[in-house]
Amino acid sequence: MFPISLQNHLESTLDTHLAEIRPVSGGDIHRAYRLIAADGREWFVKTNDTTQAPAMFKTEAQGLALLGASRVIRTPKVFGHGCTDDGHAYLLMEYIAPGYKNRLFWENFGRALSNLHGNTSAQFGFAHNNFIGSLPQSNTRHPSWEVFYAEERLWPQMLQACEKGYFDKAAETQLDHLCQKLAWLCPKEPPALTHGDLWSGNFLCDASGQAVLIDPAAAFTHREMDLAMSRLFGGFDAAFYSAYEEAWPLESGFEKRMEVYQLYYLLVHVNLFGGGYVEQVREILRRWG
Repeated sequence: MFPISLQNHLESTLDTHLAEIRPVSGGDIHRAYRLIAADGREWFVKTNDTTQAPAMFKTEAQGLALLGASRVIRTPKVFGHGCTDDGHAYLLMEYIAPGYKNRLFWENFGRALSNLHGNTSAQFGFAHNNFIGSLPQSNTRHPSWEVFYAEERLWPQMLQACEKGYFDKAAETQLDHLCQKLAWLCPKEPPALTHGDLWSGNFLCDASGQAVLIDPAAAFTHREMDLAMSRLFGGFDAAFYSAYEEAWPLESGFEKRMEVYQLYYLLVHVNLFGGGYVEQVREILRRWG
């Protein structure tokens, strides 16, 4: 049931009457709805009642704005975010009408992502922390990738997983050994603007057949992070990777080192969803630790 207080708040914000509020499926964390005004205008809203939801929606809006400002790939326009007096946090965005992937969809998407990654910064990190899923993600800036990846990505997730009983001191030792190798495992490249959680559930195809990025965990990281995440759960179409590499080739050896980046996302999944991902983490640590 859509909260009446939130409906009243959104109608006041939009200065309209909402004729329809339709639930939208697919989200793991938030409730989502398609809003349709009496005059036919449409919006998309996420809502959640948890205490951290306002911060999650604020940083998601900032991430969408950052990615969209690159003007190389579409993101939904954000109309506002906030919280009602009775605790219903929300993020209000444009509604993206779904379309069909035409024969150039994956090629265009791959080139667009390479262009996005061309946006750089003086250091790895970001101006503020954000979230990956419902987990806090630290973006404290560092001049080197290996220090940023170890201190702001891998160790926070590993320590949390250890506190939950998924790993022991031996796994921590293996991770320490892996982190000492990062300087030569990962190519030396400038910080790249990355989506941060690029799997098949975090992009849409709009009515014009173009990719639209949603649900970012954006920061300036290593560009290979996005590509590794995109390969974790089945991968994208081969044309996506071919177009990306044609636009900006990767250094040799990515197929092998890819799981070093995937380790972060697997640790996130351990902390979000439990032990089903523990063995994959252990296998990577055995190979690289």
